Amino acid sequence: MRGESERIAMRARYAFRVTIRLEPVAADCSLEDPTVERRCFLEAAEPGTDGWRRFRELLWRGELTDAAYGRALFTEKLGLPVEDVEFRAFYTDEEYLEALEDEIEANLESFKAESVTEVLSKYFASSLEVGVDHGLEM
Repeated sequence: MRGESERIAMRARYAFRVTIRLEPVAADCSLEDPTVERRCFLEAAEPGTDGWRRFRELLWRGELTDAAYGRALFTEKLGLPVEDVEFRAFYTDEEYLEALEDEIEANLESFKAESVTEVLSKYFASSLEVGVDHGLEM
């Protein structure tokens, strides 16, 4: 496990596809297609810090666990009405993944799992993208 003096920069974030509804405020204005799909990223908290287990509330087997919660979360964060949300991937570098695995292992009992691999599979399935620059350029 990494000590406090061994901290290095780590990067990870969740990627979602969101469908946003644009609503003109003027009655005499309309849109041909009022919905827009965009990729949206949420920064992942550093393992061991507040919010590092966000994946537990968001994901199960690589899918969003609660669509209504996902829509409400992104409506709040974007300040726009979100009609749909789909989880796409969790982008991480090697350093973040190593720290995440260390934290999971230290808290394995709380995940009701026998291994770190089982935990990662339960929540992320095959959506874990390690070392992929795509999504990490911040």
